[in-house]
Amino acid sequence: MSENGALPLRGKVLTVDTMNPNVKKVDYAVRGPIVQRAVQIEKELKEGVKKPFEEVIKANIGDAHAMGQRPITFFRQVMALCTYPQLLDDNKFPEDAKNRARRILQSCGGNSIGAYTSSQGIDCVRHDVANYIQRRDGGIPSDPDNIYLTTGASDGIVTILKLLTAGEGRTRTGVMISIPQYPLYSASLAELGAVQINYYLNEEKCWSLDISELQRSLQAAREHCNPRVLCIINPGNPTGQVQSRQCIEDVIRFAAKENLFLMADEVYQDNVYAEGCEFHSFKKVLFEMGPEYSSKLELASFHSTSKCYMGECGFRGGYLEVINMDPEVKAQLTKLVSVRLCPPVPGQALMDLVVNSPQPGEPSYQTFIKERTAVLSALAEKAKLTEEILNTVPGISCNPVQGAMYSFPRITLPERAINEAKAKGQAPDMFYCMKLLEETGICLVPGSGFGQREGTYHFRMTILPPTDKLKIMLNKLKEFHQKFTQQYS
Repeated sequence: MSENGALPLRGKVLTVDTMNPNVKKVDYAVRGPIVQRAVQIEKELKEGVKKPFEEVIKANIGDAHAMGQRPITFFRQVMALCTYPQLLDDNKFPEDAKNRARRILQSCGGNSIGAYTSSQGIDCVRHDVANYIQRRDGGIPSDPDNIYLTTGASDGIVTILKLLTAGEGRTRTGVMISIPQYPLYSASLAELGAVQINYYLNEEKCWSLDISELQRSLQAAREHCNPRVLCIINPGNPTGQVQSRQCIEDVIRFAAKENLFLMADEVYQDNVYAEGCEFHSFKKVLFEMGPEYSSKLELASFHSTSKCYMGECGFRGGYLEVINMDPEVKAQLTKLVSVRLCPPVPGQALMDLVVNSPQPGEPSYQTFIKERTAVLSALAEKAKLTEEILNTVPGISCNPVQGAMYSFPRITLPERAINEAKAKGQAPDMFYCMKLLEETGICLVPGSGFGQREGTYHFRMTILPPTDKLKIMLNKLKEFHQKFTQQYS
């Protein structure tokens, strides 16, 4: 303090120059500049600004309910009962919904979902998750003590990556991620200061995974870091491929041979549409390959309430299961999650309903099956529709959308457009997507936000809009691409 009592003039403690440099490296394209501009345009439309369209269609993110998908009745009934238990006396609610709600509430402190739970999650929910995994995997046992409830799958993925990141320089942890990838992975690795190791999916073979490419990527990375982790997304985001059982076996053999920790992101496990495709969990395949692999390979797998037929993104429910984790490390994992006290309890409750849904003979079963089937059938129809329409457009090539919720078509851009984009300091597909937004109101994410092979351009588009709106959107996109190509040729 100066003689006259005034505080000395100083700069701010926190500036862009003094903040954590890793945070500045974080990039999350799914909510990047295009989406920010889309939000501005929505405001402009509300203020009466004239545009060549009446609404913004946000096909940038897998947010099913925002795109008009209706919630599953049973889930919302139980959530209503858990949130306002006085409704348990209301005869409008079916008995199976009431029974689920009572069981969840009895597992909460003070019979309230407003109370903290144990850090690993509500005990009865973890038991239900374990039972679900055991049923899904044909009777292979699952231990509730290996289950951690999480704030969506994203939280579980970041938590496991935190445990795995160590070392400096050439000993720094390297994490192998698919390209194209879901930007959560690159963003998390940037924040943690881990080394991102890219392996490329084969677009010419429907975005398949080649072991030779994994080997190439691993060997190159060992020159500058310590590769310790292999991340797989199945079904794929943003590419929509579903891995064959043979591919999964090959990946497991590769991870075991190279002593890699395997992370299996399986949040789209119910979203499989293509004929001849089937979801195989990494855990099931691992155990069916015998003790040579199942007793040694370290695996963490993830699921969520946000995708599949549920689409309950806002509840932030999820789980992770760990296999063959060192007991001392597991104790550290439990300590790490305890710092955040517990995952959101409504999300835990909803996760319980996903893994313990109505069964034959229960009052809600018929309605539940009807609603679940309708959602998945509509998604299958829209996956086919998207592929078919996009492939009629000269300069757009779309692989079959075998699963998940997205198409990732390749676009051919004229040289003039590429040069203009570069002159503006933009990736060419960012330039394309921004023009698409300004002229049609369609909000997509450029392929550069997910990673792609040099010299190729793509965009990611969800298949979630209602069928009639999806058709309009695809036809608008077709018209735009033809006009764009003509303009820059």
